[in-house]
Amino acid sequence: MARSLTPPVARERIVTILSPVLLLVVWELVGRLGMIDARFIPMPSTILVATWELLKSGELLTHVGATLYRLALGFSIGTVAGIALGMAMGLNRLIRAAIDPLVAAIYPIPKIAIFPLLMLAFGIGDGSKIAAVAMTVFLLTTINTMTGVLSIDKAYFDVARSFRSPRRKLYTRLIIPAILPIIFSGLRIGLGLALVVLVATEFVASRSGIGYLIWSSWELLLVDRMFVGIICITVLGICFAAILKELERRLTPWR
Repeated sequence: MARSLTPPVARERIVTILSPVLLLVVWELVGRLGMIDARFIPMPSTILVATWELLKSGELLTHVGATLYRLALGFSIGTVAGIALGMAMGLNRLIRAAIDPLVAAIYPIPKIAIFPLLMLAFGIGDGSKIAAVAMTVFLLTTINTMTGVLSIDKAYFDVARSFRSPRRKLYTRLIIPAILPIIFSGLRIGLGLALVVLVATEFVASRSGIGYLIWSSWELLLVDRMFVGIICITVLGICFAAILKELERRLTPWR
């Protein structure tokens, strides 16, 4: 039989649920009392109506689907490539010596600043946006993975060698379990940065996506539609963060 929640935990969960609800209620009341300009900060009820209209027309699902496709593909490519290169850099001094200066030089450059170059290389379609997301996640994942490998105590490697542990077991029993928490920490940060970069690219070179919805709504002063796009980004961020957290919980049960 599952244990009942202790009062402090129950209170915390109630506060977590009620705090955003209370914020929406106060926002709605302040708007109805005329204390804020509804032309620039629409009430939640107005945003809800705009959301329903966009859903009914199918426009919102089209934009969300386009953003999800670019984000999922770019994030997957950047994650796989970053983990592979980060492990190679962490395990091999020569590879680390050759690649580390390049990563250190490219990482601080805002990815939106090199987006014109990506458009020249991949075109103005989905390719350049996927590449921008992949590059953002790739560099951060590479750095975190390399750091995780380098942080493993050398004594573990010595023990593995003394027992003549096969290379496959060295990776599955030692290296990967040791670096998974650091990788997931980097992925959570990378996810947020990837969303920022993707929406920014959709501002300037796209006819679909949540970023395009926000920018086109701003140009037409349809502020309620603009808020719908902003809320969609927030919901996507929360959902992806929850997915990563659940994956981490399942893949690192010892934590």
